[in-house]
Amino acid sequence: MFHVQTRKLLISGIMAGPVFTLSWLIAGATRAGYNPLRHPISSLSIGHLGWTQITTFLVVGILLFGFAIALMRITKSQGVSVWGPRIIALCAIGLIGAGFFTTDPLSGYPSGLHTLRENRSLSGVLHDLFSAFLFIGYPFAAYKFARIFIKKKETGWAIYTIVSGLAFICFFIITSIGFAQVAGFVEYGGLFQRITITILWCWMTLVAIHFLRVYDNIVPRE
Repeated sequence: MFHVQTRKLLISGIMAGPVFTLSWLIAGATRAGYNPLRHPISSLSIGHLGWTQITTFLVVGILLFGFAIALMRITKSQGVSVWGPRIIALCAIGLIGAGFFTTDPLSGYPSGLHTLRENRSLSGVLHDLFSAFLFIGYPFAAYKFARIFIKKKETGWAIYTIVSGLAFICFFIITSIGFAQVAGFVEYGGLFQRITITILWCWMTLVAIHFLRVYDNIVPRE
């Protein structure tokens, strides 16, 4: 039973990224007045159709938390650091928290609105606070997992993880500049954010597949 549960949790890690991506692709393409190149993914949680993105945050957060539990079990059994999985659990909590608190209008959505810093709502502030768990947490998780891969002599995975973490940081900085309404960047803030998030989810999905294979080699399926 323990084996079956762990496999399911690893599979939840494989599912998390595609579910999140499919959600914003559909909602972003169909929401009136929404421009995926300019507007944040979180803005999809605003309005009467916002429940779709709110649900996505909650569901994907739960999937990611389950994945983190599976990673804790595996890394602990292998005698390596469990801090990487713990940080992924914090990322998951960040997604869940972001679902409970709706962001403020930004970059002209909805209906040309933009909330100035001094007029932020409590919900918007808490949304950003929980989102920081994900955006700040992932680079630290990448660092911890790179050390795990190096210790296990999985050089290719270590290099990929380091490159992914650094690319994530670079595009996150550019995204932040865009959402700060800096001319030349604001029109593409949404695009830069989507690149940032895609880097994260590609790594999560591929690492989940990798650890599922590792786990099946340790505990063969019956």
